[in-house]
Amino acid sequence: MPSSSSADVGAAGALATPPRRVALLGSTGSIGRQVVEVIARDPSFEVVGLATGRNARLLGEQARRLRPDVVVLADPGVRAGLGELPPGTRVESGAEALEALAARPELDIVVVGTGGMVSLRPVLAALRAGTVVATANKETLVAGGHLVMPLARRLAAGRAAEAGPADPLAAALGWLRPIDSEHSAIWQCLVGEAPAAIARLILTASGGPFLDLDAAALARVTPEQALRHPTWRMGAKITIDSATLANKGLEVIEAHWLYDAGYEAIDVVIHPQSVIHSAVLFVDGSLKAQLGTPDMRLPIQYALTHPHRRPSPAAAPDLVAIARLDFRAPDEARFPALRIAREAGRQGPWATAALIAADEVAVARFLGGSLEFGGIPRLLEAAVTRYGSGGEAGMRPTEPGVAELLDLESEIAARYATGDVA
Repeated sequence: MPSSSSADVGAAGALATPPRRVALLGSTGSIGRQVVEVIARDPSFEVVGLATGRNARLLGEQARRLRPDVVVLADPGVRAGLGELPPGTRVESGAEALEALAARPELDIVVVGTGGMVSLRPVLAALRAGTVVATANKETLVAGGHLVMPLARRLAAGRAAEAGPADPLAAALGWLRPIDSEHSAIWQCLVGEAPAAIARLILTASGGPFLDLDAAALARVTPEQALRHPTWRMGAKITIDSATLANKGLEVIEAHWLYDAGYEAIDVVIHPQSVIHSAVLFVDGSLKAQLGTPDMRLPIQYALTHPHRRPSPAAAPDLVAIARLDFRAPDEARFPALRIAREAGRQGPWATAALIAADEVAVARFLGGSLEFGGIPRLLEAAVTRYGSGGEAGMRPTEPGVAELLDLESEIAARYATGDVA
């Protein structure tokens, strides 16, 4: 179960000072826009840098609002769309600029709101520079947990030796802070708890829009239907992942890395109301859960201000109005992506990297109309089977580094971009 470096989060957290100087990667996406909203209402935060892929127009608007030192575009060809920037704001572009932004020594926290493997190098760069990372990026842990978590734990151990175990940064979760609502919930439940007292981690899932559809109806699901999530408003990729339960499988793998938990000690429970965001079962039979409205601004703010809490723009849950909370076990026969993800996690980093790379391709093809809903888990399983040992012939037995992960992502994208999936 969770080690002391990842579970004893801030017993005396009120003594710490929240981060102030922020770089935000993926500022124009769904998470990034909500991070901007949280930061803009709190004058204690200073935005040093903003970065995005191609949405130059919105990046320019954000820069005029927050006045950062630098903005970074992945695609330099869209630079003209930025418009007039504040005096002193520089424009940079490319992957190297993104990594350089994350490694700037004056930063207190790097917030990662991007999807894809592009964020792995900046996350590693920030941690190597001794900077806190708050991340909503799945690839960071699903593909690169074996690279990222040792750095976070090393930083925590150094802080513990310097400031004592009660310091909030004497825990790995002080350095690598989850923004996902489920992992934020578990993190909050673990504050002040001894690792030996923890029996199980319980991730809740809304079940998506197709919770009660039979197999025949699932086969006819359209992208438009899958994008209508019943409780959350999210980007297209994560909304489809929620509909297939692939997202919950990815979160199981993330939980394994974040909390140093065995896969046998991580449960998934369907909870359609999305009020309980996740829970922890303790050895004495007590169950501690974190409740809140489905609003990503709350876990974003907690990651930014930990160990402090501040007034939030998110509405508090009204238990009387909610009236009931329902739970059920997930149906892995109708939603096999959850099973596939668990099996990949047990197999190791090559398999989980193949899983998340394949999921990117599968969701894009489903949204584009070249793959049916049921083809998503079939593509995931095919990729994990083919590449889970490091390659088709299992010729790469060691754990993948960043270069190998990027090569694998490209190989899987090329192989599964078109055609049927067996």
